Amino acid sequence: MAITAALNSTSERKQTGNLALYAQAFAGLFLRDLYVLRRELFPFAIRVCMNPLLFLFVFTYVFPHMSGGGASSNPMGAMGGGVNFSTVLLPGLMAVAIMFSGIAAVALPLAQEFGITREIDDRVMCPLPVAAVAAEKICFSAMQSVVAAAIVFPLAIYVPATPARAHVTSWPFLVLVLILASLVSGALGLTIGTAVKPQQIGLIFGVVVVPITFLGCVYYPWAALGRLPILQHAVLVNPIVYMSEGLRAALTPSLPHMNPWAILGMLLFFLIALGSLGMRGFLRRVIS
Repeated sequence: MAITAALNSTSERKQTGNLALYAQAFAGLFLRDLYVLRRELFPFAIRVCMNPLLFLFVFTYVFPHMSGGGASSNPMGAMGGGVNFSTVLLPGLMAVAIMFSGIAAVALPLAQEFGITREIDDRVMCPLPVAAVAAEKICFSAMQSVVAAAIVFPLAIYVPATPARAHVTSWPFLVLVLILASLVSGALGLTIGTAVKPQQIGLIFGVVVVPITFLGCVYYPWAALGRLPILQHAVLVNPIVYMSEGLRAALTPSLPHMNPWAILGMLLFFLIALGSLGMRGFLRRVIS
């Protein structure tokens, strides 16, 4: 019995040591990526800000001033009981920033790392399971997505002719939606980056990313599709729908939105589904 207890104790110490080593290696990869991002902070800010800034400027500043009236003169300027269009846009543009940032932070670097130079081999040589290297990419992209969403928020306040009006009723719900949405976008980026050939990664943005954005309830609430029931049900397979609706429920609760529990459940479902697909694809590409 003494020998068995000693062996068990040794095994436990070994497992604890392995976990500590894994945590240090994971943190090392994360800090390395953070250092690279710090050197490319300006391109990151431009990438995040350009799309929502132009959209807000044209639809919520230029159009109202061209018509000579306020935000209500915009044909899309009032929704859900007189709410101005900038308020409708705020959650959707934050969701777009999360999605674009997550995909760009994972899929684009993977296209280079899986290329001819096989830079990915340097990463998987660190003392971590290969799946944990993929998990680090998802976590790091999630951090970028949260920052991207935070950058978009002040744009929606100061750029439109009529500022967006946000009212947070539950901070825990908002934080949970942001975390889940950011992880889902990173998992989607991992899936795309491992499923598509490096030379075709640019095509994915035109064929996949742009369509799911326009059909992701970004510029309108999901309930507004009620007159198009086929389309309303078809877009439910789009993960960005639940990002937009989740942020809409958290930031603009006066607008119609999905049930919060359904939103959280579907975000968790997409995280598990896309994370599993991305992990399998990552392992396949690395081992091959």
